[in-house]
Amino acid sequence: MFSPTAYQTTLFDPFRMGPLTLPNRIVMAPMTRNRASADGTPLPLMAEYYRQRASAGLIVTEASQISRQGTGYLNTPGCYSDAHVRGWRKVTDAVHAQRGRIFLQLWHVGRISHPSFQAGFSLPVAPSAVLPRGDVLTLEGRVPYVLPRPLGIEEIPGIVEQFRSGAEQAMAAGFDGIELHAANGYLIDQFIRDGTNKRTDSYGGLPENRGRLLREILEAVCAVWGSERVGVRLSPASSFNDMSDSDPHATFGYLAEMLSDCALAYLHMVEESAAPGFDWEPIRRAYRGTYMANGGYDRTSAGSALARGHADLISFGKPFISNPDLVTRLRRGVSLSEGDRSSFYGGDERGYTDYPALEFLN
Repeated sequence: MFSPTAYQTTLFDPFRMGPLTLPNRIVMAPMTRNRASADGTPLPLMAEYYRQRASAGLIVTEASQISRQGTGYLNTPGCYSDAHVRGWRKVTDAVHAQRGRIFLQLWHVGRISHPSFQAGFSLPVAPSAVLPRGDVLTLEGRVPYVLPRPLGIEEIPGIVEQFRSGAEQAMAAGFDGIELHAANGYLIDQFIRDGTNKRTDSYGGLPENRGRLLREILEAVCAVWGSERVGVRLSPASSFNDMSDSDPHATFGYLAEMLSDCALAYLHMVEESAAPGFDWEPIRRAYRGTYMANGGYDRTSAGSALARGHADLISFGKPFISNPDLVTRLRRGVSLSEGDRSSFYGGDERGYTDYPALEFLN
């Protein structure tokens, strides 16, 4: 059982995560950077980007679509072709040469897409025909989202197969494990939350039905990797991509209990800072495995979360963009460099691999 006094540790202590020993508790969170080729092949520049950040206890890559159907953004990487595997192999080789550890985040965007990304200009798929508010960037510019097509129940095994195949491709590319992107309003999250899941079959209604797709995907990918090399990311309080749930504590409390029985590498929880009224502790107590917290943590708040037993690992997002040596900076307690937001998404090496490490600033 979880005990709030059981883990008196610091960010810089090692952590045993299944078969892996992480040298510190600092994780690089997945962040979309849009530097892949047009067909989703990871480019050599991406290998340099991740190599620079290999001192993290663990790197979780930017989300990587498991199929063309799962694509919803320009220049995001894929993991469903031989070219994708070769591109990612350069990334994993670069990270491993620095003695780092790296998981691939597997992704299907569901309704957060557009026919221009789909084969035959078909509609994006979703659990139900619920139109997301907002627009999507395409080669023709920004256009409104379209009403998605509900997946037939007979199509759902095909979605599971896409994730299983993506897990195999990740293994072929030399990753140390995988993370399922079940957060931020993408396909798995769309099934989980009742704001987007209006189904009346065995994948809709009660939380255990809405969590069925995640459970089936987990069974498939764990058969490839073993559960101790599989993580899951959830975002119970996030409204990103026009998401909502009528009772998130019940929905995600059920998922935390269900995932506790899976012996996963970790549960990666996006603790949305824009939801100050959300009570994270019941979900944290319900999950009995390794818990990774994410959500605007700094050195002080991260250390406090570890010391009081709220989390085992802390993932940092934007600080890793402009501080490739974030671990060193946090250890020394020095100030962090600010990132150039104009270069966060897309572009070349500027704002990507040209942020200097601390040793070059002294």
